[in-house]
Amino acid sequence: MSECVDQVVGDILAGWRYDISGIAAEMRADYEQHFLDCVHCRSRQRLHRAIDIGLIVVASISAVLFLVAFGAIRHYDPNHAHLLEFIALSGFAFSSLVWLIVALATPAPVVIQDVARIGARRIQEKLPAEIRERIPALGNRR
Repeated sequence: MSECVDQVVGDILAGWRYDISGIAAEMRADYEQHFLDCVHCRSRQRLHRAIDIGLIVVASISAVLFLVAFGAIRHYDPNHAHLLEFIALSGFAFSSLVWLIVALATPAPVVIQDVARIGARRIQEKLPAEIRERIPALGNRR
């Protein structure tokens, strides 16, 4: 594995979990330049964002499956299934809580929003000029 080109900046970024979305734009420029120059920190940032998005996906799937389980228990209504209903609802609540914590504590929603914005720009660029003129510009809205 490669090493960081500037260990001081790399240690700062590692302490922030490679998240620079919450700092001022003036300070962000140096860190963005470091990500461009340093393969090590850039790969670590991608790993952290993949883990964050993976946690959101797993928590979402888990919540949906617990809701399906609750619905199946309610639909088939087996005798004395109140404990199973409680377990299914508790699992849904826990999965939702995990989803909420990950969404609030990580920059994953910002990353997903940026990916969506980039995809929208690519689609907009492929549209004919007369249609493109009718669509409002996709600037840096935040």
